[in-house]
Amino acid sequence: MNVGIVGLGLIGGSMAIDLKARGFASRVIGVENEKVNAAAAMKIGLADEILPLEECVAAADILVLAVPVDAATRLLPRVLDMIAGTEKIVIDVCSVKQSMCQVAYGHKGRDRYVATHPMAGTEYSGPWAAMPGLFDSRACIFCDVEESSPKAVREIERLYDALNMRVTYMRSDAHDMHVAYVSHISHITSFALALTVLDKEKDEKHIFDLASGGFSSTVRLAKSSADMWVPILAMNRDNVLRVIDTYIEKMKEFRDAIDAYDSDKIRELIDEGNKIKRIIR
Repeated sequence: MNVGIVGLGLIGGSMAIDLKARGFASRVIGVENEKVNAAAAMKIGLADEILPLEECVAAADILVLAVPVDAATRLLPRVLDMIAGTEKIVIDVCSVKQSMCQVAYGHKGRDRYVATHPMAGTEYSGPWAAMPGLFDSRACIFCDVEESSPKAVREIERLYDALNMRVTYMRSDAHDMHVAYVSHISHITSFALALTVLDKEKDEKHIFDLASGGFSSTVRLAKSSADMWVPILAMNRDNVLRVIDTYIEKMKEFRDAIDAYDSDKIRELIDEGNKIKRIIR
């Protein structure tokens, strides 16, 4: 099995490591336009070789688009043009799915595309961030599988099984709404908290000395790449705006209760929030 990976950063590079180590891929072919990243990927051993896109598509049985979602939406129709009528398969790993499925809709090669979102990652990016075991025991969402060839879906299920992921199936519009609430808002609030602290604490030494584990864990996502998150937030705009509005309402409830010295209301809000323990341990 030859696997081509377009974008050898955190997700693409981590997939490359485990697909090769676990015997799913006999050969990993990378596509990486950034020369520094390409050299790093080869030095680290993420790919057996780096090729231009057209040569990678010609050589690969499965092609993974592991680039930001705006780039992936431009690349997908081009790749489908190349693989239509063949047994090759293309997948993406973007966290916005409806826009990906829309650009593929009606294409003659649509059945060769499987829309996936492995729910894994860290705040780091680039080939240096790639690591083994990143996907172990995490969820992967497959979207709009009825538009894909059943044989292609089974092959990609086998790929994610090699990554030790559990697969869930969902409509692309439902996926984008849900990830806005469980993923995208986490990053927005982390960015906003970082901006708040940096604006108030001009002395960086104070931040360093006083920042506890709670602050560090809450704000760590603020280290995430703008190249990845700007297109995500833009392309999932409507869902993101709804979740931001809900978040602002909840923040206002806290603000009003604190402003009014309303200890009972503060306790009520905290107790209500504590119910998340039933879901996340």
